[in-house]
Amino acid sequence: MSVFGVDYAWGRPSVTALKKAGVKFVCRYLSHDTTGKNLTRSEAETLSKAGIWLVVIWETTAKRALSGRSGGKADAEDAAKMARGLGMPNDRPIYFAVDWDATAADQAAINAYLDGAASVIGRARVGVYAGYWPVKRSLDGKHATYGWQTYAWSSGHWDKRAQLQQYSNEHTIDGVDCDYDRGVHDDYGQWRIGVSPKPPTEPPPEEEPVRYYGQLNNGPGAVTPISLHPGDVGAIGFIADNGIAQKPPVKLRVALHDHKGWYAREIEVDSAKGKTWFDFRDTKTTDGVSVVREDDGSVPVAWDAS
Repeated sequence: MSVFGVDYAWGRPSVTALKKAGVKFVCRYLSHDTTGKNLTRSEAETLSKAGIWLVVIWETTAKRALSGRSGGKADAEDAAKMARGLGMPNDRPIYFAVDWDATAADQAAINAYLDGAASVIGRARVGVYAGYWPVKRSLDGKHATYGWQTYAWSSGHWDKRAQLQQYSNEHTIDGVDCDYDRGVHDDYGQWRIGVSPKPPTEPPPEEEPVRYYGQLNNGPGAVTPISLHPGDVGAIGFIADNGIAQKPPVKLRVALHDHKGWYAREIEVDSAKGKTWFDFRDTKTTDGVSVVREDDGSVPVAWDAS
C-alpha cells in the first residue's frame, strides 16, 4: 500500500489545495519553537474536520538525539503534553528527529535518547525519523517501534519496516514549501482529533469443515437414515469395502430431505458406473438423506459427509 502525504513547517497550505494535490495526511512539528513552526489546535481541528490525517514529529535541533536518555525523557514529556493539548489520542506515536547523517558511533546516544522517550510514553509510541542506517539500527535494537525514513543519507536503501517514507523534497503546495511522504503500512502513526485509525480487519480463521461418518445397513432393500445439520455439509460419499477379492458393485438409491419435507428427487449411486458421491443442491436446508441398498448387501459400505 502507499498513501500520499506531505510535511511542512512554517507555512500552512489550505485544505482545498491539499485535497486538490491528493494529500491524505500531513506530518507536522512539535517543538519549543515560538515562530509558528508547530502544529496548532485550530490547525489540527481544520485538518481533522476535512478528513486529513495528522502525524507529529518532535524536533528542536538537528542533533538533539545526542543528548541521550535524559534528553529523550525531557523531550517526550514536553511532546506528550503538547500532543494532548492538540487532541491527539494517547495511543498514537510521536516521531523523534535524528536529522543528520548519523553514524554507527552516534547510535549509542540515539538509542539512549529513544529509551528515555520510551520511559515516558511507552516503547509502542516511540518513532524515529532518520536516514536508512539510524532507522535500521533503532528498529533492530527495538529502541523504536515506528520508523519514518528519509531518502536523504540512505543511498537508495529503504527499510521495509519503516511505516513512513519521505521520498522527495522541495515541492510547493499553495505557495508553501513541502516534502513528499508516503505511508507504506496501514498504521503509520496517523490520527485525527480524538480518532485513532481502526486496525485492519483480519478475515476470520478458516474453520475445518464438519465431517460425519457412518456405516450403511447391509442386506437387499436395507434402509439407512442419515441425519445431518443444515449448512454443515455439501457432499456425501460412499466407500465400498471390496477388499482384495473381486466383489459385486455397490448400488444405492439416495433420497434427500430437509425440515420442510422430502426433495422431489432421488439419486442413484452405482460403483460400477464410477459414481460414489454427490453434492447437495441446497446445503442450507438439507438435514438428512435416506439410503436404500439395491445390491445384494454383501459388500460393507461406509458413508462420509463433509
